[in-house]
Amino acid sequence: MGRTTSGKGGGAAGARTPVAGPIRAAGCVLWRRAATGGIELALVHRPKWNDWSHPKGKLKPREDALRGALREVLEETGMTCAPGPELPTVHYRVGGRPKEVRYWAAEATGGGFLPNREVDRLLWVPPDTARDLLTQDHDKDLVPALLGAVPPPGPVPGGAG
Repeated sequence: MGRTTSGKGGGAAGARTPVAGPIRAAGCVLWRRAATGGIELALVHRPKWNDWSHPKGKLKPREDALRGALREVLEETGMTCAPGPELPTVHYRVGGRPKEVRYWAAEATGGGFLPNREVDRLLWVPPDTARDLLTQDHDKDLVPALLGAVPPPGPVPGGAG
């Protein structure tokens, strides 16, 4: 919840003015098993910012962070997923205001991408490629966090190899 401070000036005695807290957001480092073994990560391209990132977005008022993360993955990628361990929370500033983004590892379980207003491209790439393509360092740092949190899967059943 937001903090408040005592109002000054033309307000009623004892009036309180809300002070904005951090922007709350959540997302997932979305992964899937690669046909040849190992994993691939989903990266989204946001045309508004011309960047590559993990799927994430602002939470709705009083929205649970994990529910919000899963909602954002579905909205931005069209993918359903099974959440795994929570990853490090990322903190940075947007327009001078602090932003806090909670992340989870999440394995893709179905769905399909359709370009939309927020995300015009989705790429599935190996972790090393993801680190090279991600625009922000705080997003790059989530790649080794994911690799340490998720046991390496074998090849996709019935896949090549």
